[in-house]
Amino acid sequence: MLAAERKKLIIEFVTQQKMASVPELAEKFDVHEATIRRDLAEIEKEGYLRRIHGGVVLEEEVSFEPSFSERSTERIQEKREIGKLAAAYIQKGDNIILDSGTTTLHIARNITHLTNITVITNDINIASELRNCKGIKVIVTGGVLYHESFMLNGLVTNDMLRNVHVHKAFIGTPAIHAKYGITHFDEQLVSAKACMIEAAKEVIVVADHTKIGGVSLHTVSPIKNIDILITGSEVSDSQIAKFQDAGIEVVIAQEKADHQI
Repeated sequence: MLAAERKKLIIEFVTQQKMASVPELAEKFDVHEATIRRDLAEIEKEGYLRRIHGGVVLEEEVSFEPSFSERSTERIQEKREIGKLAAAYIQKGDNIILDSGTTTLHIARNITHLTNITVITNDINIASELRNCKGIKVIVTGGVLYHESFMLNGLVTNDMLRNVHVHKAFIGTPAIHAKYGITHFDEQLVSAKACMIEAAKEVIVVADHTKIGGVSLHTVSPIKNIDILITGSEVSDSQIAKFQDAGIEVVIAQEKADHQI
């Protein structure tokens, strides 16, 4: 059997089973485990499957995310570290966008001491966090209020974002993939994020490790528009390598959050 045919059959098998071990695949296709490992490395690089210890799983498709209240209590330490490190990229004189989200909220909590910066946000929680910061000019986009998350979204939000130009945009996402870029399961939330990315000279995605390698239905932005990805230390080495191969600088927050950039 040719390698290309075997890889196609491996993808079909794992798609049906959701996961498979290296020994299981080696037995099924009557080849050495080393051959299967080479096949899986190539398949993973193409973005179809994700390797785990001793085997492979179907590349995760993201079709929803927990409520804001749930997300605000999940992986708190990881998000704190990401927020701390991301804040270190903000310099005096910067105009920035802070996307709505539980991770970007931790960025806001780490910049309250800064002066002479402008923050544009579609998140009432972030605006509230910065309300007493005399050195920070806060611009709220306006838009339709999502009561559960305090996010602003819609045509008014998009129109405002299309008329600004910033040094850096810090973007949150439920899914980011080295091949498919930033994606989202809710088409209603795509336009605002796309406008934020378009408005920025430098785009920094902040996402905990569970978002890495995920793919959802709607494209927000291709990977080429992303400059830096900041995530947690639980992200796999294979995922880091794929983003680096795509030209993205990957920064691991829990390893570097206490170091000056």
